[in-house]
Amino acid sequence: MAVSGCDDNAGAWLAEYRAPLVGFVLPIVNGDRQAAEDVVQETMLRGWQHARELSPEHAGSWLHKVARNIAISTYHRRRRARPREVPLDEATTPTMGDGADGVVDALLIASALNSLSADQRQVIVELFYNRRPVTEVAAMLAIPEGTVRSRCFYGLRALRRALEEQGVTGT
Repeated sequence: MAVSGCDDNAGAWLAEYRAPLVGFVLPIVNGDRQAAEDVVQETMLRGWQHARELSPEHAGSWLHKVARNIAISTYHRRRRARPREVPLDEATTPTMGDGADGVVDALLIASALNSLSADQRQVIVELFYNRRPVTEVAAMLAIPEGTVRSRCFYGLRALRRALEEQGVTGT
């Protein structure tokens, strides 16, 4: 950045515009004091760079115009950077429960699982709760993979019936 070759006199008359410029810029930046100070700082820098071309008596309008333009361009930059706000739909907002629903669901599932045969229950627990692959469950139980799949199929069907009998309906 090039420094203007002006004397220290420019700093003195530029400083006189600082407070009025902050007051001028504050409404433009919605009362954000820090943003107003930043805009005025940039304005003062530009005023210093153009001090030779400005006369102390007529610099006020130029400085106000520069401050206004900087404030507006800063606002537009911030506006583009800020993500668009999306209003919340109260109907889709999840509610925080006390955990009772989870306990009830767990009891219903446990009861339904207990209604299965031991072989079906063991296969379903290993496949769905312990997340083991069919090949691993077959090796662990020393039965063919087809038997694991068959026990799973008939076990899930029986589990669905047991849950329907308890009043849990599928969608």
